[in-house]
Amino acid sequence: MEQLSNSDYGLWSLVILNCLVFLIFAFSFAKPQTKTDWRTFGGFSAFIIALFTEMYGFPLTIYLFSGWLGDRIPQLRVISHDSGHLWHSLFGLKGNPHFNIFHIASNLFIFGGFILLAKSWNVLYKAQKLQRLATTGPYAVIRHPQYAGFVLIMFGFLLQWPTLPTLVLFPVMVVVYSRLAFQEEKEMVQIFGKKYEEYSHHTPRIFPNFGSKKTPTKPDQPLQVH
Repeated sequence: MEQLSNSDYGLWSLVILNCLVFLIFAFSFAKPQTKTDWRTFGGFSAFIIALFTEMYGFPLTIYLFSGWLGDRIPQLRVISHDSGHLWHSLFGLKGNPHFNIFHIASNLFIFGGFILLAKSWNVLYKAQKLQRLATTGPYAVIRHPQYAGFVLIMFGFLLQWPTLPTLVLFPVMVVVYSRLAFQEEKEMVQIFGKKYEEYSHHTPRIFPNFGSKKTPTKPDQPLQVH
């Protein structure tokens, strides 16, 4: 097995730069305010840091896999940046891994996740400002579009650059987001009562159901604060 190439890894400045770019980008869309928001963003941050640490710092996953699968998969005999695209190597794809189906799908998921975060925040911010229940935009399709946005982004990165830490973190974060969603829904029931129960009855939690007709939720009246 060849040694790590200095030109491919050990680029800690790139690790820091990419982490900052994606975290600032996500922060600008998610705009965490509450403790729940910060827990959501914190878990996503851990995923991003683990990802780019292996992408440009030290490729722990590739290092382990090259010894185990190197004899069967020639691409993994050399620890290079291209070998980090594990799906490309495992499925025996040819050509530049940046243009394979996994990388293209990855970009779509990541881009779609950021768009969902942005659109969700705009709707939620206006609803909170008017003390109303958010039921328009992405909230008309699913009840927790911001969590769905973070999951889409993480899933996209798994398609592009899977690592052992991120493969472990992903299902953990899905469970964490699910629990946070349940917690938020209990709080919404206490605040909006039957209005939220009606909304949740017709609106899926995370995965949209485009095959069924959904009874539209009537615009909510401003919440009366006593």
